[in-house]
Amino acid sequence: MNQVITTVAKIAQTGVRNDDDIVDRLNHRYTSLLLVIFTIVISTTQYVGTPIHCWCPAFFSSNHEKYANNFCWISDTYYLTDENAMPGVGVRRKHIGYYQWIPVALLVQALLFFMPCLFWRILSDRSGINVNNLVEAAETIQNALYPERREKTIRYMIRHLDHYLDYQRDYRSVDYSFFRLWQQVGRNISTGMVRGNYLVGLYLTTKLIYIINSIGQIYLLNLFLGADYHMYGIQIIIDLMKYRESRLQRQNRFPRSTLCDFKIFQMGNVQPHTVQCVLPINFFNEKIYLFLWFWIVFVSLATFLSLFRWVFVLAIGQSRTRYVRKHLKIMDRVRSDNDRDRKLSYKFAEKYLRQDGVFVLKLVAKNSTDLVVADIVAALWDHFKTKPRDLPAHQRPRTRRHPPQYLQEAERSMGFEAAAVESYTNNARDDQLSLEDS
Repeated sequence: MNQVITTVAKIAQTGVRNDDDIVDRLNHRYTSLLLVIFTIVISTTQYVGTPIHCWCPAFFSSNHEKYANNFCWISDTYYLTDENAMPGVGVRRKHIGYYQWIPVALLVQALLFFMPCLFWRILSDRSGINVNNLVEAAETIQNALYPERREKTIRYMIRHLDHYLDYQRDYRSVDYSFFRLWQQVGRNISTGMVRGNYLVGLYLTTKLIYIINSIGQIYLLNLFLGADYHMYGIQIIIDLMKYRESRLQRQNRFPRSTLCDFKIFQMGNVQPHTVQCVLPINFFNEKIYLFLWFWIVFVSLATFLSLFRWVFVLAIGQSRTRYVRKHLKIMDRVRSDNDRDRKLSYKFAEKYLRQDGVFVLKLVAKNSTDLVVADIVAALWDHFKTKPRDLPAHQRPRTRRHPPQYLQEAERSMGFEAAAVESYTNNARDDQLSLEDS
């Protein structure tokens, strides 16, 4: 139980980052937390309550009954697949031995749902940009009460993004071939530092891992529980549509009444016994795994639609350019009828921001507001117009440094540490509370 509580604390502590979208958090945060709660419920039923009750003969003493209950709990019980059948030769038996391991299985499921999040965070930190820092900075901009704090945070984000985008253009010696599978998605989704879509390829790969995890867990549960678990929810829906009693289907998957065989050595003789046992814990198991079937299917569909939407937005160049121009128009930086603005905004979106830059902006928008993103895009646009664009990227001075080291140097050069973002957030909240009190 202590390990379960420790796991809950770790998941709650690591889940405070918002460097992804709501569908990702639906997978690694809410589903993992839900599975841990189910683990606690089942563990409490097992270790605090009585998970099994066996109907013993009248001549059994209390010690015999206790032995029968304990033995049948740790042993595989069975049930008869034919209704009204009596145990005997030739009768089909189906052994079940999963109920003892349900808490462990639920905890493993929670860890599996959290693993893609670790994959994303570990590899995204190697990119040279702290996505979570930018999201927190955007939240600071949204909650800032004083203009100077808002402007200083925007300047921090601009320097942070600009250093990363310049670093991408200079970083030509590394090709992250791990993500070459996404070249099949389209010519615009070929990942790597060189083409400015390392984060995009990494994020889409993480989405794909979420989908594989959800679908894979259905089939793992099918192996663990048996009885065609992958068809469980569909069968329940069919029974409800046909107004048919699904008790037999539930009995085959989560039997409440089972049989248990054991032997007692008494007076030099071996006496076999067969007792009928009731598994109250299977009442909880049935409800939990019925809910989990629909929940995992829902999460799988939501993740698939989210993946499709991200691919559509990030893979199509016109979609990226249109997204950037929309925010530039909001801030009166470009006009639709100006041909020069159209060409320069296209170059700004496709040559300067590229896929990773647009991806970061959209991720910030999903965790703050479009108005905050409009301010950031406008500031990036103003900074972009002051940059020299005469030399092509391959003729500019290159800096070959490891991304995390480069990021630290960039933060030191701008005189604004990442920890200040948290300080600004706290100050903004204090200011808001003081205004409310006054």
